Amino acid sequence: MTKPIAIILGEPNSISSEIIFKAWLKKKKFKHHPCLVIGNYNLLCRHLKYFKFNLKIKLIEKNFKLEDLEGRAIPVIDVKYSQKRIFEKISKKSNKFILNCFSQGLYLLKHNKVLGIINGPVSKETLLNNKFNGITEFITHKTGCHNKVAMLIYSKKIAVTPITTHVSIKKICSKLSNKKIVNQIKEIVFFYNNHFKKKIKIAITGLNPHCFSNEKFSEENKIIKPAIRKLKKQKINVSGPLSADTLFSSKNRKRFDVVVGMYHDQVLTPIKTLVGFKAINITLGLPFIRVSPGHGVATDIVGKKIADPSGLIESVKFFNNIK
Repeated sequence: MTKPIAIILGEPNSISSEIIFKAWLKKKKFKHHPCLVIGNYNLLCRHLKYFKFNLKIKLIEKNFKLEDLEGRAIPVIDVKYSQKRIFEKISKKSNKFILNCFSQGLYLLKHNKVLGIINGPVSKETLLNNKFNGITEFITHKTGCHNKVAMLIYSKKIAVTPITTHVSIKKICSKLSNKKIVNQIKEIVFFYNNHFKKKIKIAITGLNPHCFSNEKFSEENKIIKPAIRKLKKQKINVSGPLSADTLFSSKNRKRFDVVVGMYHDQVLTPIKTLVGFKAINITLGLPFIRVSPGHGVATDIVGKKIADPSGLIESVKFFNNIK
């Protein structure tokens, strides 16, 4: 048996448990590594009873043996958490539980027990009020990978990465830099070389509409173009700056493997429109693989049994492709 993947529950009052159950029911239909779940055993049992899925859950220890993962039951490493209702309104109450789940995942990685981690969706709105600005920031703090990580929203057809992530529009310009663009693209190139043995073609967008600005300071001229020149000198196959409004046309998409945008919605909106729930979020620059479905907590459909598990399934399948 090969090394397993740890699936971290994430926000307990989201669709996370539902998509885990649905993915588990379908896992015979696709090739995958063994999996385990890090979450609260009692809560998962309550959710399973609520959804009436034909599954079983079993407790395992963090120092599990591979044979503990065999069988149809979902193996769960228990993390303390309690709430009165089966689903509650998402709040800061679950933050400690979520971070403790991730700490367990990092423990398994440190002790070489798992191949990587997949986390269920979390609420950035509630985590923003915590000590960390989100799960990525928590992981980088724990691993010491400050200013090294990059977000890659990946699909087999095309992948995208934003230079700035969860930043308000008015702060985007102040967060852009020549160095940040160069370093992030080098991280992407390393990832594809290391895990796929593939040389990629990268498109880089401008920041302004049509890559043009009437202002005295043009981000394209002062930041983006110099970064592109540096990358080309290092023999990295980049093109740009290109206008984002036509970059995702069917003709242009065939020309590139990765599109690098300047801000979150500039590239995440197109890829989620094109590939839907099959897009997955990969954190680059960590000493391990961390993946998550490319969607959020979906508060509007929690408990309705209509959540789509495709993102989690694609996350599990992703580990089959890496070398």
